[in-house]
Amino acid sequence: MYIGTPPSNAFTSLLKQDFSTSATTSYTLDHAVNNANDIALFINFVRQEPTAAYAASGTSLVLTSATASSDDMYCVYLGQALQTVNPPNASVGISQLSATGTKNSTTFLRGDNTFASAGGDNTPAFEAYLSSNQSISDATLTKVAFNTERFDSDSAYDNSSNYRFTIPSGKNGKYFIYSNVQVTSSANSLASGYIMIKKNGSEYMRNAFNPENSSMQDFTPTIVSVMDLVATDYIEIFGLASLAGGSPSFSANVKSTFFGAYKIIE
Repeated sequence: MYIGTPPSNAFTSLLKQDFSTSATTSYTLDHAVNNANDIALFINFVRQEPTAAYAASGTSLVLTSATASSDDMYCVYLGQALQTVNPPNASVGISQLSATGTKNSTTFLRGDNTFASAGGDNTPAFEAYLSSNQSISDATLTKVAFNTERFDSDSAYDNSSNYRFTIPSGKNGKYFIYSNVQVTSSANSLASGYIMIKKNGSEYMRNAFNPENSSMQDFTPTIVSVMDLVATDYIEIFGLASLAGGSPSFSANVKSTFFGAYKIIE
């Protein structure tokens, strides 16, 4: 009768060690053990009683009585695996896997739903900024010409003419959109304004700024959104500034005017 879960004999077997005997009580084990119960010792094919006939600790095996050179002695390491065998194809399921590592041939699962049907990486992803000041007209809604890219994983952002981010084919999903636009005045006269996200040419969201007085030189509003987007949808950033005097512009100072987006893994 066996009590407990039987060991799986399909993947492990027990390791046996043969000894060259002599008139001694001391022998060396090939594998370290905790105590005598971790091995089954046989002398002349008769199993010996642990702790009574022998003691074992680490790689030391000490017999109660010395053997003779004609004795046959061996031990079996109880629970010591001789080898591990690869399981058959398609025999391992998701519940047997640990959600760690990266999704490559070295570590096969990252734990962030990176199977082919589960969302993939945070791409497309891009970020672009304004590399020189962009002059604009007072109280006129104007597209921000983010003309220099920091990165663009799928070449989905046009930094030369349309200044828009377009969702590539097969990349439908939720996207995190963000932008920061520094609006400046030549005469310290900013009165009000806003920046806006446009989707497919129509207003989607805006963030307004209204200084406490009209003597500010610049103001830097930020706008963020999570948007459901499909292939061919495009996103643009616009801004507007109303002045009490002077000329407005979108500022490129310390790359403070930028626009970016990335796909959210779902």
